[in-house]
Amino acid sequence: MPHASAAGAAQPGVPVMPERCDFTVFGGTGNLALGKLLPALYQSDLEGHLPDDTRIIGVSLADLDDDAYRATVHDALLEHVGDLDDDTAERLLGRLHHVRLDIQDGSDWHRLYGVLKDRPHVDATVRVYYLAVAPTLFGPICRGLDEGGMTAAPARVVLEKPIGHDLASARAINAVVGEVFDEAQIFRIDHYLGKESVQNLLVTRFANTLLEPLWNSHWIDHVQITVAETVGVGERVGYYEQAGALRDMVQNHLLQLLCLVAMEPPIEVGREDVRDEKLKVLQALKPMTPAEIDRDTVRGRYGSGLVEGRQVSSYDEEVGLETPSLAPHEGYSTSEVSLTETFVALKVEVQNWRWAGVPFYLRTGKRMDRRSSEIVIVFKEPPHDVFPHRTGVTAPNRLHIQVQPDEGMRLHLTAKEPGPGGYRLKPVSLDLNFASAFSQRSPDAYERLLMDVVKGNPTLFMRRDEVEAAWAWCAPIIEHWAETGLPPKRYAAGSAGPTTAITLIERDGRSWQEDHL
Repeated sequence: MPHASAAGAAQPGVPVMPERCDFTVFGGTGNLALGKLLPALYQSDLEGHLPDDTRIIGVSLADLDDDAYRATVHDALLEHVGDLDDDTAERLLGRLHHVRLDIQDGSDWHRLYGVLKDRPHVDATVRVYYLAVAPTLFGPICRGLDEGGMTAAPARVVLEKPIGHDLASARAINAVVGEVFDEAQIFRIDHYLGKESVQNLLVTRFANTLLEPLWNSHWIDHVQITVAETVGVGERVGYYEQAGALRDMVQNHLLQLLCLVAMEPPIEVGREDVRDEKLKVLQALKPMTPAEIDRDTVRGRYGSGLVEGRQVSSYDEEVGLETPSLAPHEGYSTSEVSLTETFVALKVEVQNWRWAGVPFYLRTGKRMDRRSSEIVIVFKEPPHDVFPHRTGVTAPNRLHIQVQPDEGMRLHLTAKEPGPGGYRLKPVSLDLNFASAFSQRSPDAYERLLMDVVKGNPTLFMRRDEVEAAWAWCAPIIEHWAETGLPPKRYAAGSAGPTTAITLIERDGRSWQEDHL
């Protein structure tokens, strides 16, 4: 397989791969780096997408030289990738370096400065700094890079979520990073936006005249967005106890998916146009009053139960809380110490011309009955029934977009069953499974997004005003939950969440769509 960097003349406005790149990962021995970023860079190298002259520099507190770091990364690649191509693995490991750095110790930074400056054509090198560390370290890292003269364009910095835990902290993080890097150099990553099915949503809408004329309140009854996980909080107990599902999932992942569903057509899919349209959706979200929060939001926390045939502990047991008894008829505890939710369901409105009167139902949870991320567009019933004497079962037309684990789309229609004797109607579906429809391997979300950073393409990354608009909308919900002090409803691990989440949608005469690809 040829291994090549960008070739050919650049087209105006089209990001191209640079000739040389230094990819520096702060937190280079952490789970994110070893489990996601370095496997993604291996796959990019295998496909020939990395610039030939690329170095990968892991930065951490670990006392490792280059050879020891390469051995650590090799073990991680075997675990997370599996069978390795020998030539690619050797090439990638040869790109690796490790720098031991205490970020808070100014006397340590010379080690990183020396490595970054130790290469020919240093001024023409694209430097990517991936901050796979706690947000409290974003400021010290950016200031340290700035003091060493390492931040001038074409340098780029990648910020992992969470960008703060509320609006004020998000603004503070954005401000401290913005003091060092221009907004065009800052890439706030949400890996959901790198998934093939999410990007195909844009193509489905804007490259097919079949659907776009129907993509509005005249024809769509409601929209459902679900991100369900079978895992618990695991090793993220400390973080999760301070965050909860709304901060961890709704504020970023689910609202970003909502934006892509609800946005207006951009002038073109590229540069700032998509981000401009997503911002308009966030600004059009109807603010929720305390009464609406009580009525249209559901919080839950998983108890013990069976998940995929395995007995698992409750959230309280994982966090180390004393498991209290449930209050009669209420479904929550009267002696709760923690108010952290592991499940959220919401009914949301987008107040603009296209979506007036169309509810968006969002839900996400851990220790659910399945692992699935999906978007379901439910269309309205026909305005007049021309088959009054039909038999069989009918259902509204639906477009089901599966984000994970099996990426694809399914369009649910109504058809006549073959045979004489009248009209027997039956729901049928047109299926598109990306794995079977396309022969080539579908890149991991991080592969695509990391290469977009290297090329300087910001389309699939969150802009500062997007992040702050999302936090501004979530803030009243977070504050009201804290003021009421009501603990989350309990649900059994391995279930579909609290029964109140079912009530949330069924009181509107609708139901959660559970069909899967």
